[in-house]
Amino acid sequence: MITKAYKNKRGLLLFAFSLFSLLTFSQTVSSFYQPGVTSEGAVYFLPKTAIAVTVTVEKTTYTPGDLCQYAERFLRIKDVSPTPSVGYRITTIRQEAIALPDTTKRYAVKFDAKTAATNIRLSDDGILLGINTDSTPHAANPTSISAHTAFNIPQSAKLNPRQFMNEETLAAGSTAKMAELTAQDIYEIRESRNLLVRGQADNMPKDGEQLRLMLNQLDLQDRALTSLFSGTYDRDTLQQQFIIVPTEDASREVLFRFSQKLGIVDSDDLAGVPYYINIENLNTLPESEPIDPKKKLKPVYGIFVNIPGRLRSTVSDGRGLSISEEFPAGQFGHTELLSGALFNKRYTTHLILNPLSGAIEQLDAELPK
Repeated sequence: MITKAYKNKRGLLLFAFSLFSLLTFSQTVSSFYQPGVTSEGAVYFLPKTAIAVTVTVEKTTYTPGDLCQYAERFLRIKDVSPTPSVGYRITTIRQEAIALPDTTKRYAVKFDAKTAATNIRLSDDGILLGINTDSTPHAANPTSISAHTAFNIPQSAKLNPRQFMNEETLAAGSTAKMAELTAQDIYEIRESRNLLVRGQADNMPKDGEQLRLMLNQLDLQDRALTSLFSGTYDRDTLQQQFIIVPTEDASREVLFRFSQKLGIVDSDDLAGVPYYINIENLNTLPESEPIDPKKKLKPVYGIFVNIPGRLRSTVSDGRGLSISEEFPAGQFGHTELLSGALFNKRYTTHLILNPLSGAIEQLDAELPK
């Protein structure tokens, strides 16, 4: 089964718990969090892996030109449609792993005066990143685009073809006459460009830069006037992101549907072709022993970390397209307890966890001087 989730970030960064106690035996105490268990410590989560599927779509809007009905007659351009239209196509599908707090792996850690675990670093979501370290682990989450939110790539301002028309053309008494005069201007522009390229123009530019500017201006006029016959195509780039939280194997679950006329539509909208997602637990770790729910949990001493498994995520359209990626997944692995003895005053232990998987990236001890 997979679920869709959307992230809401809140600031959560805890530093330097140097708390005093009268206890004679000092340990870093970590336990399953229950409200009111402790008021002198930190609550942290271990991460689980979610899959962010980002779909990039190109939207093309066709607008017929004012002289489209004369395109074949004067410019020999065939099959010019007089009807506006909008079309969509998928350009890329990208998968990335992001970390979400695993609420089933929520722990409280309490310190006393003799503990060396005095600096806890948490992510904005409360995921444990490290202890006694100022290092910043690599980012757990890529820059996200909220689902059902699209953005456009900025485009240059549209040309107004009429600014390139001469007075005679603008004063034409009929559309047919305007089309005829505009076509004559287009052919004259093309002839001037050919003469410049061949070096046969009466007033040749003095250097290459001036020639380039002249050719660019002629090309601009040609495109603008020709668009009155052929129409214009405006292209926008849209992105939409889907966040999937795998909990078990899943086969051919509909992620979204896509229509060439409507773009991305809801997964239950039959106007679009379905795109599926498959989730496979690769079972890279042996199964752990089940915990007896009736057994009373006792406080334990130390810090919990993930021993993550791996998953494979595949997005396909059912017709040959298939995009597959493998990612570490804390929810398909186990947790391991680092002994509280690592964090006593005999030496300072530095712990850095992978922010995506919750696995140990670095663990070392600094001996006292």
